[in-house]
Order: sequence, then C-alpha cells, then structure tokens
Amino acid sequence: MDTQHPSAPACAQPLNPRGITHINTPHTNRFTVVGNHLTQHRSLSLTAIGLAAHIQSLPDRARVDIKTLAARFPEGETRIAAALRELEAHGYLARVRERLPSGRIVTHTVSYNQPQPIEATPTPTPPPPPRDTTPPQPHRREPEPKPEDEAATAPSPSLKPPLPEPEAPDLDRHRTATALLATLHHHDPRLLLSERAVRRLAPAVGAWLERGAHPDAVRHTLAANLPREPLRNPPALLAHRLTDLLPPSAPTAPPPADRPAAPPPFHNCEGCERAIRTPRPGTYCRDCRNARLTTSAA
Repeated sequence: MDTQHPSAPACAQPLNPRGITHINTPHTNRFTVVGNHLTQHRSLSLTAIGLAAHIQSLPDRARVDIKTLAARFPEGETRIAAALRELEAHGYLARVRERLPSGRIVTHTVSYNQPQPIEATPTPTPPPPPRDTTPPQPHRREPEPKPEDEAATAPSPSLKPPLPEPEAPDLDRHRTATALLATLHHHDPRLLLSERAVRRLAPAVGAWLERGAHPDAVRHTLAANLPREPLRNPPALLAHRLTDLLPPSAPTAPPPADRPAAPPPFHNCEGCERAIRTPRPGTYCRDCRNARLTTSAA
C-alpha cells in the first residue's frame, strides 16, 4: 500500500474551469508598465485602451499623429481619431498647439500613464514678440473719430443662438434623447460624446421630439453628410445642426366640426312587425297608430 511509483505522472495544477488562467513570465527588457486603471477602464473603448498602451510604449519624440498611426495599424484614420479623442476626454492624452520662433504652429502630444484632470492639461506659452528694431517715428496726433465713425468701426459681438428647449418637460422624451445622443458613435465613431456633452444636447433633441420629429429622423440629421476630415469639435457641430435645422412646431388641430346626431336604431313595430326607427322598442309605426286611433274612435 505504501509503494511509490516514480513513473506515475505528477499531479497537474488545477485549472479554473470558469475563467482565465494567467501564466506570467517576468520581463527583463523591452517592457512597459501599464496601470489597470487604463487596461480595465469601463468608459474607454478597446481601441482606445490598446492605442494608449501602444503610445505609452513608444520612446520620446516618436510620431503619434493620425496618419502615422493609421499607417501602423489596420483600424483606419476615423477609428484612430475617435480613440485619440477618447483618451483626451479621460485625461490620458493632451495635444497642445505650440508656435515656433519661426511662426509655424505645431502640435505637441503629451501622454500620461496616470489620468490627469482635463483642466490640468498644459497650455502653450507664447514666445515673446520680436524686438522692434525700426527707428522711432515722430509722434503724430491722430484725429479724434466722429460719433458716426465710432459706430461704423465698433465690432459687433457675435452671439450664438441658444440651444432649443422643449416647451413642456417629459421624462420619457428626455430618456429617448439621451439614448439617441449616447449611441451616435454607432453610426460614426467620430460622434462619441462625453457625458457632459450628452447632458447639454439632450434638451435640444427633446425639443425636436416634442415637435413631432421621429428619433430616426433626428439621428439621420445629426449623423448624415459629415465632412471626411477628422471632426475637431463634434458637440459644437451637433449643437449647430440642432439649432439651425430645428423643424417648426406642429400646427394645432382644429376643433371637430359639429356633426348631425345619429339616427335612432331600428326596432320592430308592435302591430305589424315592420322595422321602424325609434329610440326605444315597444312602439307602433305610423300606419298602426292611425289604425288604432280609427278603431278607438269608432
């Protein structure tokens, strides 16, 4: 009973029958540490998570513009541009525009391995203006402008029209509007909106629904005929379409016209069984009534 069998196979390690089993080998070179807050992010798409991991693995000064990434991966420029906007919205990426001393404007990309608050993204510091080497000119007094000149040269403030709002609040209509905006990226990945943008645009979509527009018609108006190049500000584009293309209110239905009263139903005459129109059964037709009057008079 105690005899050992050295040729017997060793017991295999038990495997997890319902999930994944990790077999990890320590890396000694060419590896990148990526936080679980990124790889298990619940709001980022799989494309954005993979793109963030790729960008964090690149050395400094590597090119990460849309065309370079589209040439490296099969997703295409549209999906890559949408993934970069996702990473910007969640604080993993910042794209800062800088002006070189030559006057040329370039875009500098900053990658964060820890998400940063959106307000904390760096802003470019403008270079000092070039020193004026022209000799000073004698001061000459300019004539004072006339009142009409001031009115002609005063810049007029450009006011954006406010977003439309429904006249009466409706919870079901608001839920439909929120779901419509949150799923626009199913039709075009560039229309992936943040939660703040959805909350801002939902009342405007509710105004469309209140005026009788079908959700499919609203979705087509917002997602159709978009420009091919990457969208810089999708919420601003949607706000412009919701405001500029707002349909008119449905006309009020006129009150129903007065209809003639319906005729009384048919009942059988109590004397001759002939069908006559009468409000209630148990009555006589005209001929039977006349006959009964004649008989009673005789």
